[in-house]
Amino acid sequence: MANLRQTPLTCSGHTRPVVNLAFSDVTEFGYFLISACKDGKPMLRQGDTGDWIGTFEGHKGAVWGVALNKDATKAATGAADFNAMIWDAVNGVELQSFQHKHIVKSVDFSSDSTLFATGSNEKLIRIFDLNKPEASPVVMSGHTSGVRHVYFFHNNTRVVSVADDKTLRVWDRTSGQEIRKVEFTTIPNSLEVSRDGSVLTIAHADCVSFFDSDRLEKLREVKVPTRTNSASLHPDRTIFVCGGEDLKMYKFDYATGNEIESFKGHFGPVHCVRFSPDGELYASGSEDGTLRLWQTTVGKTYGLWKCVDGVPLPTQDSLAGNTIQEVVAN
Repeated sequence: MANLRQTPLTCSGHTRPVVNLAFSDVTEFGYFLISACKDGKPMLRQGDTGDWIGTFEGHKGAVWGVALNKDATKAATGAADFNAMIWDAVNGVELQSFQHKHIVKSVDFSSDSTLFATGSNEKLIRIFDLNKPEASPVVMSGHTSGVRHVYFFHNNTRVVSVADDKTLRVWDRTSGQEIRKVEFTTIPNSLEVSRDGSVLTIAHADCVSFFDSDRLEKLREVKVPTRTNSASLHPDRTIFVCGGEDLKMYKFDYATGNEIESFKGHFGPVHCVRFSPDGELYASGSEDGTLRLWQTTVGKTYGLWKCVDGVPLPTQDSLAGNTIQEVVAN
């Protein structure tokens, strides 16, 4: 299948660079995708088709971080207006707002949706109890530069972060104490916790590194043909994808580190990449202001891709999201 032409679905609607994205788990209504953009208007889409569902309006600056809880009932956003917000993802209403003293770069929900993590240019990580929003958050300090990404893992008992100080750090969620630290020679551009929680994926310089999440031992490191901004490991850990400065999307064999294929589709550097929860596609966000959805197995009938004589043809002519119609849930 590698010799078939990849035909991505292009999701338009944003007016500035798309800098972060996140998927929900698979729910009874399918799965969902949220995107962060410098236009300050994060968007929610149907994950397998890219169809626009709604836009969360309320931030007064670029949105840098987004998250969906597992069942896609809540969304979270962090922005340059020094604010982190929790939204009802079904009706788009703002539920809670947490003011910070600097740009909020990253947000994440615990797996049970009761805790909320933020990472900011204050060099701090905060953990809020959403059942007690007025209570003071647990604050984790130790990073010496702005925090880029933060995630819960290990059944929400730990938190992992990367920052501009060229470190990855693991924290005890309850005490806020740092447990382990890994130092890099360059700034880690992206961080991902694998679906099963066992592997951390970090893109830095022209490399993608994988670490055992328990011991923080490096499992492997793969050199990529470009400066890489983001990488994502397939749920079954057979392949990973990444993208960066040369506008291409790359797919690699995880076990061997060999490049499987590369595709060009964006018209600007790729800022963020993530596999869907079922592993059937991966999404990318770019400086060009678009999200694109790519098939993991080119030529397979899935979502809007209909395979005709072995050639994948998106049923909307690769224009998912260009015609925006509001989806109203019954």
